[in-house]
Amino acid sequence: MSQAEIVQPSILLVDDDESLLRLMTIRLRGEGYAVQSAESGKDALRLLNTQNVDVVLSDLRMPGLDGLSLFEEIMAIGKDIPVILMTAHGTIQDAVEATQRGVFGFLTKPIDHDELRGLLKKAVSQTQTLQKGEWCEQIITRSLHMEQLLDQAYRVAQRDVSVLISGASGTGKELLASAIHKASKRAQKPFVAINCGALPENLLESELFGHAKGSFTGAVNEHQGLFKEADGGTLFLDEIGDMPISLQVKLLRALQEQMIRPVGSSKQIPINVRVISATHRNLTTEMSEGNFREDLYYRLNVVNITLPSLRERAEDIPLLARYLLKKSAEKHEVKVSRFSDDAMQLLTTCLWPGNVRQLVNVVEQCVALTQTSVIASHLVEQALSASEQKWPTLTEARDAFEQQYLLKLLKMTDGNVTRAAELAGRNRTDMHKLMKKHELHSGDFKRE
Repeated sequence: MSQAEIVQPSILLVDDDESLLRLMTIRLRGEGYAVQSAESGKDALRLLNTQNVDVVLSDLRMPGLDGLSLFEEIMAIGKDIPVILMTAHGTIQDAVEATQRGVFGFLTKPIDHDELRGLLKKAVSQTQTLQKGEWCEQIITRSLHMEQLLDQAYRVAQRDVSVLISGASGTGKELLASAIHKASKRAQKPFVAINCGALPENLLESELFGHAKGSFTGAVNEHQGLFKEADGGTLFLDEIGDMPISLQVKLLRALQEQMIRPVGSSKQIPINVRVISATHRNLTTEMSEGNFREDLYYRLNVVNITLPSLRERAEDIPLLARYLLKKSAEKHEVKVSRFSDDAMQLLTTCLWPGNVRQLVNVVEQCVALTQTSVIASHLVEQALSASEQKWPTLTEARDAFEQQYLLKLLKMTDGNVTRAAELAGRNRTDMHKLMKKHELHSGDFKRE
């Protein structure tokens, strides 16, 4: 990711007192800050919708949108910027309420400039640390939305709280999780990832918590599990929405107690792991349908980051396409330098239902097929057509197999759910949930 080098820290100063606004602007510029000013909360929000700043310094008492309301609006639009509030009528209660809501600092007028200087230095340091570093260099973007999201991700990384990353398949959830890990205090420890939808329940439990030697057929050695492997670092649970309910209970217990018990073992093992999870599912819907535990949801979703689809950040498509082309050409040792104008036009107007993952696939195919240094539009058309009939992911293949299995089972048993559950080695409740997931109804299989 390329970001312009920051020469001066930028401050947005908000106050309805025009003379104070002018005086503080002069003073702060004299101390090396780039200052923008707004005379109301609404004006400040308009500025923030189009520009990034390092700190917001606002009066608390203002007509219309006051300082606290402005802070909440800033958080609501995804701008996780340090906000410092000033007031001529400050009380301890005001300061406590402000800091409880997440306000960075609170100052009483007349302003103590040493105190202000210290607060601003600390706030700017929080914003700018690692902005020019390598923590998110693999996330290629020029989108304002993505830049704001990365600002939020960096600040979240410092807090060592659980993060739930939402977004459609192929939007780069694991890439963001890895970036958060690199920006955190756990960066020198392992980052371990697992797809919760790719393994059956018994294997997933063993992979997460480990198992004792001889705990089941094939367990010829002790296995420490991914929680222990990630100890001190970050465990990324991809497709957490696909985790079976019974295993969700064990995961919740492990997170609450910071202890795990390997399969077939009686001993508890302490763990020190930050959990980042991700899903393409709507977990609110999954909870209402009884497929996801509410208590686990709130344990995992301390902070939620939602990644936009590729078509929602269309300005990034040319940037990403050129980056991926260069990377793929180097990998395959092919002398290809660019897309033709028509080819790039095709890429930028595609809807990209498979998001960044689909774009990666299309660029790889173009590089593999081209015989010239410029990729022509017909190669992009060919690759786009092929990507629409893409090879399924493991989760998609598993769901397709599960549906076909249930269809055959219900046909064999004439829609008798009890008999079908027995043959599948499941109980009736599980069988009904599976049927609901695949929109199958027992009555459709009963013979006349």
